[in-house]
Amino acid sequence: MFEDLAGRIAVVTGGARGLGLTFARALARWGVQPALLDVLPEVADSARALQDETGVGSVGVVTDVTDERSITDAFAQVGSVLGAPSILVNAAGITVWEDSIDAPRASWQRVIDINLTGTFLCCQALARACRSAGQRGAIVNVSSMSARVVNVPQHQASYNTSKAGVDMLTRSLAVEWAPLGIRVNAIAPGYVLSDMTRQFTDANPELAQRWTEMIPAGRMAEPSDLEALVVLLCSDRSSYLVGQSVVIDGAYTAI
Repeated sequence: MFEDLAGRIAVVTGGARGLGLTFARALARWGVQPALLDVLPEVADSARALQDETGVGSVGVVTDVTDERSITDAFAQVGSVLGAPSILVNAAGITVWEDSIDAPRASWQRVIDINLTGTFLCCQALARACRSAGQRGAIVNVSSMSARVVNVPQHQASYNTSKAGVDMLTRSLAVEWAPLGIRVNAIAPGYVLSDMTRQFTDANPELAQRWTEMIPAGRMAEPSDLEALVVLLCSDRSSYLVGQSVVIDGAYTAI
Protein backbone atom coordinates (compact mmCIF):
# COMPACT_ATOMS: atom_id res chain seq x y z
CA MET A 1 0.00 0.00 0.00
CA PHE A 2 2.85 2.39 0.80
CA GLU A 3 5.38 1.09 -1.71
CA ASP A 4 6.13 4.65 -2.85
CA LEU A 5 8.07 5.11 0.40
CA ALA A 6 10.73 2.54 -0.46
CA GLY A 7 14.16 4.10 -0.80
CA ARG A 8 13.16 7.50 0.54
CA ILE A 9 15.07 9.15 3.38
CA ALA A 10 13.31 10.43 6.49
CA VAL A 11 14.57 12.60 9.32
CA VAL A 12 12.89 11.76 12.62
CA THR A 13 13.49 14.06 15.58
CA GLY A 14 13.26 12.67 19.08
CA GLY A 15 14.35 9.44 17.44
CA ALA A 16 16.48 7.89 20.16
CA ARG A 17 13.49 6.37 21.93
CA GLY A 18 9.75 6.64 22.49
CA LEU A 19 7.37 7.78 19.77
CA GLY A 20 10.15 9.02 17.50
CA LEU A 21 11.79 5.61 17.39
CA THR A 22 8.40 3.94 16.96
CA PHE A 23 7.64 6.08 13.91
CA ALA A 24 11.11 5.53 12.45
CA ARG A 25 10.70 1.77 12.81
CA ALA A 26 7.28 1.88 11.13
CA LEU A 27 8.69 3.82 8.17
CA ALA A 28 11.69 1.49 7.91
CA ARG A 29 9.33 -1.46 7.46
CA TRP A 30 8.26 0.16 4.19
CA GLY A 31 11.84 0.64 3.01
CA VAL A 32 12.41 4.19 4.25
CA GLN A 33 15.94 4.95 5.43
CA PRO A 34 15.48 6.80 8.74
CA ALA A 35 17.90 9.34 10.15
CA LEU A 36 17.36 9.67 13.88
CA LEU A 37 18.02 13.05 15.48
CA ASP A 38 18.05 13.43 19.24
CA VAL A 39 19.85 15.33 21.97
CA LEU A 40 20.47 12.00 23.72
CA PRO A 41 23.82 10.34 22.90
CA GLU A 42 22.20 6.87 22.65
CA VAL A 43 20.63 7.96 19.34
CA ALA A 44 23.56 6.32 17.51
CA ASP A 45 22.87 3.01 19.26
CA SER A 46 19.18 3.29 18.38
CA ALA A 47 20.04 3.82 14.72
CA ARG A 48 22.36 0.81 14.65
CA ALA A 49 19.75 -1.38 16.30
CA LEU A 50 17.11 -0.17 13.85
CA GLN A 51 19.35 -0.93 10.89
CA ASP A 52 20.08 -4.42 12.21
CA GLU A 53 16.39 -5.06 12.82
CA THR A 54 15.00 -3.80 9.51
CA GLY A 55 17.88 -4.15 7.08
CA VAL A 56 17.59 -0.58 5.80
CA GLY A 57 20.19 2.14 6.18
CA SER A 58 19.95 4.35 9.24
CA VAL A 59 22.06 6.95 10.99
CA GLY A 60 21.82 8.57 14.39
CA VAL A 61 22.95 12.16 14.92
CA VAL A 62 23.15 13.98 18.25
CA THR A 63 21.19 17.16 17.59
CA ASP A 64 19.72 20.04 19.57
CA VAL A 65 16.53 21.04 17.75
CA THR A 66 16.63 24.49 19.36
CA ASP A 67 20.00 25.27 17.76
CA GLU A 68 20.05 26.24 14.08
CA ARG A 69 23.72 25.30 13.62
CA SER A 70 23.16 21.90 15.19
CA ILE A 71 20.24 21.25 12.84
CA THR A 72 22.16 22.44 9.79
CA ASP A 73 25.08 20.18 10.66
CA ALA A 74 22.76 17.23 11.30
CA PHE A 75 21.02 17.58 7.93
CA ALA A 76 24.39 17.86 6.22
CA GLN A 77 25.51 14.63 7.90
CA VAL A 78 22.29 12.89 6.90
CA GLY A 79 22.81 14.02 3.32
CA SER A 80 26.37 12.74 3.20
CA VAL A 81 25.53 9.34 4.74
CA LEU A 82 22.08 8.50 3.37
CA GLY A 83 21.28 11.15 0.75
CA ALA A 84 18.84 14.05 0.54
CA PRO A 85 15.87 13.59 2.88
CA SER A 86 12.34 14.14 1.60
CA ILE A 87 10.41 13.21 4.76
CA LEU A 88 10.45 14.78 8.21
CA VAL A 89 8.69 13.57 11.35
CA ASN A 90 8.96 16.08 14.19
CA ALA A 91 8.58 13.97 17.34
CA ALA A 92 10.96 15.83 19.68
CA GLY A 93 9.09 17.39 22.57
CA ILE A 94 8.83 17.82 26.32
CA THR A 95 6.20 18.71 28.87
CA VAL A 96 6.38 20.37 32.26
CA TRP A 97 3.73 20.15 34.96
CA GLU A 98 3.75 23.27 37.13
CA ASP A 99 1.47 25.95 38.50
CA SER A 100 1.55 28.82 36.03
CA ILE A 101 1.41 31.51 38.69
CA ASP A 102 4.83 30.44 39.97
CA ALA A 103 6.37 29.05 36.78
CA PRO A 104 9.76 30.59 35.98
CA ARG A 105 10.20 32.14 32.57
CA ALA A 106 13.06 29.75 31.79
CA SER A 107 10.77 26.76 32.17
CA TRP A 108 8.15 28.30 29.86
CA GLN A 109 10.79 29.23 27.31
CA ARG A 110 12.36 25.77 27.26
CA VAL A 111 9.06 24.10 26.39
CA ILE A 112 8.31 26.65 23.65
CA ASP A 113 11.85 26.42 22.28
CA ILE A 114 11.80 22.64 21.94
CA ASN A 115 8.18 21.97 21.00
CA LEU A 116 7.43 24.92 18.75
CA THR A 117 10.61 26.67 17.66
CA GLY A 118 12.43 23.36 17.23
CA THR A 119 9.61 22.08 15.06
CA PHE A 120 9.80 25.20 12.88
CA LEU A 121 13.58 25.04 12.49
CA CYS A 122 13.48 21.40 11.44
CA CYS A 123 10.63 22.06 8.99
CA GLN A 124 12.73 24.85 7.53
CA ALA A 125 15.73 22.54 7.17
CA LEU A 126 13.69 19.85 5.40
CA ALA A 127 12.15 22.39 3.03
CA ARG A 128 15.60 23.73 2.14
CA ALA A 129 16.88 20.19 1.55
CA CYS A 130 13.97 19.47 -0.79
CA ARG A 131 14.50 22.73 -2.66
CA SER A 132 18.19 22.02 -3.12
CA ALA A 133 17.51 18.48 -4.36
CA GLY A 134 14.61 19.56 -6.57
CA GLN A 135 12.25 17.06 -4.97
CA ARG A 136 8.88 16.97 -3.27
CA GLY A 137 8.57 16.42 0.46
CA ALA A 138 6.28 15.43 3.30
CA ILE A 139 6.35 16.71 6.88
CA VAL A 140 4.47 15.24 9.83
CA ASN A 141 4.51 17.29 13.02
CA VAL A 142 3.56 15.70 16.32
CA SER A 143 1.00 17.96 17.96
CA SER A 144 -1.41 16.89 20.70
CA MET A 145 -5.05 16.90 21.65
CA SER A 146 -3.80 19.47 24.17
CA ALA A 147 -3.67 21.95 21.30
CA ARG A 148 -7.48 21.95 21.47
CA VAL A 149 -8.44 21.13 25.05
CA VAL A 150 -7.08 21.78 28.51
CA ASN A 151 -6.68 18.24 29.76
CA VAL A 152 -6.84 17.79 33.52
CA PRO A 153 -5.83 17.56 36.33
CA GLN A 154 -2.28 18.46 35.31
CA HIS A 155 -1.23 22.10 34.93
CA GLN A 156 0.77 22.43 31.72
CA ALA A 157 0.01 25.79 30.12
CA SER A 158 3.35 25.93 28.31
CA TYR A 159 2.81 22.51 26.72
CA ASN A 160 -0.77 23.26 25.66
CA THR A 161 0.28 26.58 24.16
CA SER A 162 3.23 25.08 22.32
CA LYS A 163 1.06 22.41 20.72
CA ALA A 164 -1.57 24.94 19.69
CA GLY A 165 1.30 26.76 18.02
CA VAL A 166 2.36 23.56 16.26
CA ASP A 167 -1.15 23.22 14.82
CA MET A 168 -1.12 26.76 13.42
CA LEU A 169 2.44 26.37 12.19
CA THR A 170 1.36 23.21 10.36
CA ARG A 171 -1.48 25.01 8.60
CA SER A 172 0.63 28.06 7.79
CA LEU A 173 3.53 26.10 6.28
CA ALA A 174 1.14 23.80 4.43
CA VAL A 175 -0.41 26.72 2.59
CA GLU A 176 2.91 28.46 1.96
CA TRP A 177 4.78 25.36 0.79
CA ALA A 178 2.08 23.49 -1.14
CA PRO A 179 3.20 25.18 -4.40
CA LEU A 180 6.69 23.81 -3.70
CA GLY A 181 5.37 20.26 -3.49
CA ILE A 182 5.98 20.01 0.26
CA ARG A 183 2.99 18.66 2.17
CA VAL A 184 2.74 19.55 5.85
CA ASN A 185 0.38 17.78 8.26
CA ALA A 186 0.30 16.87 11.93
CA ILE A 187 -1.02 14.17 14.19
CA ALA A 188 -2.64 15.15 17.50
CA PRO A 189 -2.50 12.18 19.86
CA GLY A 190 -4.31 11.84 23.15
CA TYR A 191 -2.83 9.93 26.05
CA VAL A 192 -0.23 7.48 24.75
CA LEU A 193 1.55 4.83 26.82
CA SER A 194 5.02 5.68 25.63
CA ASP A 195 7.98 4.51 27.70
CA MET A 196 8.08 7.73 29.71
CA THR A 197 4.31 7.91 30.18
CA ARG A 198 4.17 4.30 31.31
CA GLN A 199 6.78 4.98 33.99
CA PHE A 200 4.64 7.85 35.27
CA THR A 201 1.35 5.97 35.21
CA ASP A 202 2.92 2.96 36.93
CA ALA A 203 3.99 5.31 39.73
CA ASN A 204 0.63 7.12 39.80
CA PRO A 205 -2.08 4.51 39.17
CA GLU A 206 -4.87 6.77 40.45
CA LEU A 207 -4.10 9.37 37.81
CA ALA A 208 -3.87 6.72 35.12
CA GLN A 209 -7.30 5.48 36.12
CA ARG A 210 -8.74 9.00 36.01
CA TRP A 211 -7.37 9.59 32.53
CA THR A 212 -8.67 6.26 31.29
CA GLU A 213 -12.15 6.91 32.65
CA MET A 214 -12.30 10.07 30.53
CA ILE A 215 -11.51 8.25 27.28
CA PRO A 216 -14.58 6.82 25.52
CA ALA A 217 -12.42 4.13 23.91
CA GLY A 218 -11.71 2.86 27.41
CA ARG A 219 -7.93 2.82 27.23
CA MET A 220 -4.89 4.90 26.53
CA ALA A 221 -3.19 4.45 23.18
CA GLU A 222 -0.23 2.21 22.56
CA PRO A 223 2.50 3.78 20.38
CA SER A 224 1.65 1.25 17.68
CA ASP A 225 -1.85 2.79 17.42
CA LEU A 226 -0.26 5.88 15.83
CA GLU A 227 2.05 4.16 13.34
CA ALA A 228 -0.32 3.71 10.39
CA LEU A 229 -1.44 7.34 10.49
CA VAL A 230 2.14 8.62 10.41
CA VAL A 231 3.08 6.30 7.54
CA LEU A 232 -0.02 7.36 5.59
CA LEU A 233 0.80 11.05 6.00
CA CYS A 234 4.36 10.45 4.78
CA SER A 235 3.17 8.51 1.74
CA ASP A 236 1.87 9.84 -1.58
CA ARG A 237 -1.29 7.88 -0.81
CA SER A 238 -2.35 10.95 1.19
CA SER A 239 -1.30 13.45 -1.47
CA TYR A 240 -4.53 15.49 -1.15
CA LEU A 241 -4.36 15.60 2.64
CA VAL A 242 -2.65 18.92 3.36
CA GLY A 243 -2.56 21.27 6.32
CA GLN A 244 -4.44 19.01 8.72
CA SER A 245 -3.85 18.09 12.35
CA VAL A 246 -5.47 14.69 12.67
CA VAL A 247 -6.71 13.92 16.18
CA ILE A 248 -6.15 10.33 17.33
CA ASP A 249 -7.30 10.21 20.95
CA GLY A 250 -9.90 7.47 21.46
CA ALA A 251 -12.63 10.16 21.26
CA TYR A 252 -11.33 12.06 24.33
CA THR A 253 -11.95 15.43 22.66
CA ALA A 254 -15.29 14.38 21.17
CA ILE A 255 -17.10 14.82 24.48
